[in-house]
Amino acid sequence: MLRIHETILELIRDVAPIATAIGRHDADLARQLRRAMSSVPLNVSEGGAQRGARRNSHYSIALGSAREALSALRTAAAWGYVAEPSADIVDRFDKVTATLYVNARR
Repeated sequence: MLRIHETILELIRDVAPIATAIGRHDADLARQLRRAMSSVPLNVSEGGAQRGARRNSHYSIALGSAREALSALRTAAAWGYVAEPSADIVDRFDKVTATLYVNARR
């Protein structure tokens, strides 16, 4: 499994209260954010047990889900539901997506 897995779980812990705040305004967007966030570590974990194209596929799905989650946070901020994601959260998303991008292409 990729070492980034723990960073992903930390992101989930940090995003969880934001998802709750978003849910007060837009339950659908909050659900989509939660699904995307959950997809990232689950696909990283499943990909770690695969080889070749199957591994790449799981890492690609995790990459897409991570990008979707960050976009959901930014969308909620654009609607005025929550503040823009902090620089720390964005930096960790960037670290996760960069790692997944590299590993999805191997």
